[in-house]
Amino acid sequence: MAARTAGAAPVVVVAHPSAELYGSDRQCLETVRGLVAEGVRTVVALPLGPLAGSARDAGAEVVEVTAPVLRKSLMTPRGVVSLAAASASALPRLVRLLRSTGADVLYVSTLTAPLWVVAGRLAGVPVVVHVHEAEDAVARPVRAALAAPLLLADRVVANSAASLEVLRRSLARSVARAVVLHNGVPGPEHRVPARAEVVGPLRLALVGRLSPRKGSDVAVEAVAALRDRGLDVRLDLTGDVFPGYEWFEQQLRDRVAELGLADRVALRGLAPSPWPAMQAADVVLVPSRVEPFGNTAVEAMLAGRPLVAAAAQGLREVVRDGVDGALVTPGDAEALADAVLACAADWPAALDRADRARAAAEDRFSPRTYRERIAAEVLALLGRGAAPAPPGGRPLV
Repeated sequence: MAARTAGAAPVVVVAHPSAELYGSDRQCLETVRGLVAEGVRTVVALPLGPLAGSARDAGAEVVEVTAPVLRKSLMTPRGVVSLAAASASALPRLVRLLRSTGADVLYVSTLTAPLWVVAGRLAGVPVVVHVHEAEDAVARPVRAALAAPLLLADRVVANSAASLEVLRRSLARSVARAVVLHNGVPGPEHRVPARAEVVGPLRLALVGRLSPRKGSDVAVEAVAALRDRGLDVRLDLTGDVFPGYEWFEQQLRDRVAELGLADRVALRGLAPSPWPAMQAADVVLVPSRVEPFGNTAVEAMLAGRPLVAAAAQGLREVVRDGVDGALVTPGDAEALADAVLACAADWPAALDRADRARAAAEDRFSPRTYRERIAAEVLALLGRGAAPAPPGGRPLV
């Protein structure tokens, strides 16, 4: 690590694997804002895209970097070989970047970018890893392999107790001295009140990746169930797929056609902001099967919209059933439809609950509190060298 001139601002390199504007991307931006507010020279290393511009606007320097990212599609013998080759090629570049910036601390914003943790170790830079994953459905050896890079980190932050528990079951040593810090989620710049009375179709929104994890298919099946029960509904799906998962979008479109829902379900594609879709909706759905935290659920509350979410992982921490919204069994389209019907049947009560949830969410998931706390976690490592090798196999976190 390069020596820092006395009185110069500390340097933190923020490594992020994508440049889009989904949940973990927006949370990375909140981290950047927190570091900049503390007077830190913040260098964000990521691919070019919308997030890069937002990071610059927040006061950070941006360096275009593409590094290998863990995906389920790589969890095959051929995929592992490909990942190893890409990692061997990229690692020297990452180490050089850390040294050239004079990084005092490396913040790795997600567990899907483990090569950065290795780079930090080799460059002699203390490392914070922020875990936004909760891969509970994969085999334990795979989960242990995913968690293993955390043994090289100096500090671990998890976005929910659910994420931390998955890590503990995967590789217990990876969570020693780890902390849980719920995301800070900014609300809309301008409030658009919900409809006081539903006239015409009930408008539903699901904002997020089109994927089985997010339950996009469950929402489509729920629309069919609601139609069959006589409720006039419309569903907007706002988001797109990861490259390589185009098959899922086509599967959704085929299912919409098969169920005769072409006039009721619209795939809107990726939007730069979640607010237009949420504020045009009457009820927001978050039917995720896997959800380490659930920024979209918080955004629904901040938008003042009745919320129906799956009781999956971190969503159970974010959404208090019957207080902030309704929680239903993950993957159960009929239960999702039941909860939407309950909102429609007593619309004034649904609006009252949504209004209370909005006020509570502004406090529980305050961006200001998050920025202060994540900056404190990162800056606590200033002046430390990279963690030493673990004596006797003890954890480094």
